[in-house]
Amino acid sequence: MSHNGYITEEEIAGEDGPLAGKTVAVKDNISTEGVRTTCGSAMLEEYVPPYDATVVDNLLDAGATIPGKTNMDEFGMGTTTETSAFGPVENPAAPGHVPGGSSGGSAAVVAAGDADLALGTDTGGSVRCPAAFCGVVGIKPTYGLVSRYGLIAYANSLEQIGPIAPTVEDAAELLEVIAGPDERDGTTHDARDHGTDYEFAAAADGDVEGLEIGVPTELLDGAEDTVVEQFWAAVEELEEQGASYHEVSLPSLEHAVEAYYVIAMSEASSNLARFDGVRYGKSGGYDGNWNESFARSREEGFGEEVKRRILLGTYALSAGYQDKYYKKAQDARAWVQQDFDEAFEDADVLASPTMPITPFEMGESLDDPLKMYLADANTTPVNLANLPAISVPVGDDSGLPVGLQIVGQSFGEKQIIRAGSALA
Repeated sequence: MSHNGYITEEEIAGEDGPLAGKTVAVKDNISTEGVRTTCGSAMLEEYVPPYDATVVDNLLDAGATIPGKTNMDEFGMGTTTETSAFGPVENPAAPGHVPGGSSGGSAAVVAAGDADLALGTDTGGSVRCPAAFCGVVGIKPTYGLVSRYGLIAYANSLEQIGPIAPTVEDAAELLEVIAGPDERDGTTHDARDHGTDYEFAAAADGDVEGLEIGVPTELLDGAEDTVVEQFWAAVEELEEQGASYHEVSLPSLEHAVEAYYVIAMSEASSNLARFDGVRYGKSGGYDGNWNESFARSREEGFGEEVKRRILLGTYALSAGYQDKYYKKAQDARAWVQQDFDEAFEDADVLASPTMPITPFEMGESLDDPLKMYLADANTTPVNLANLPAISVPVGDDSGLPVGLQIVGQSFGEKQIIRAGSALA
């Protein structure tokens, strides 16, 4: 386990059920009763939750064994799993390179065979990116399909818990276990109210006969040549199995990354206000001045990337700038949703490279945050539109894995699982 995929290795055993005999690692921002949950941060280094997240209850009820809590970018803020206070994660599928983020630990332990399956969280691609970089499968569900109760959130309106697995069928089986409405999470929906059901594993039949695929040209622009080559080879393979494709344009995607980061950082600055050393987190000590105590707690407890995003989010929400930045970002989000709706009028699914690049070398992006942010160009629009998406491995470039992203309509998980299973 030299890749540093786990923060805490502590077994939590389930009972009998469909996942009996399988290990499911859990990202360390998902609450586990009696087992510390750090979010990859020194701020929560010793935090032990008093309750289980709903998805953890579901895993244990299904008979799964949780072998530990996986390493992650601090509070989910990163694309490489190098911002963790517990050290970076190395990609077991591409040594010397990052595993992607922020769920890099979850993808790494699955790729290395240290766990059968894993849960990650996806705010702007944080399940799909590491799945692509590590050569495994990751699903970002429709917003509301999976309960977020017990998730220590980065950005509430964007984030979903999703499965990571070696195959599409395995990922679909895990999604069946964790999906469903939850009275403790008012954002959840019953998929049956949206014309579908929860039999996701049965959908992994590889039948793409008659499937119409839309290819957004904006998500190919700027991608590395070798990534584009692997993408088109995968589309050709789907065509040989009975699918067809056409190119579509989604002009709003040009502004999706900017809109995503303004919204995500704004929500993060609000979410992380509770970590002040009094209610939660590392104590700053009290010497007569609470402001100084709070400042010490946050200075010592938060890493550089988290501080950067809190500052940017606070600025975007501040008086005089909220209309200039946050409101415009929300308008752009509505535009992105509209473009997706129009694209789906003539397509069953949309497809693109999951990431426009192959895995960074370790340390490569740490001094250039903008480079890291722009790497999310293909994944963030899906979260803005609250849609489901899957990343499946479709080859590699000189040993560096490449993933294909398939995006579905709202609560269209079965369609993307069916399409993805034709490839993985």
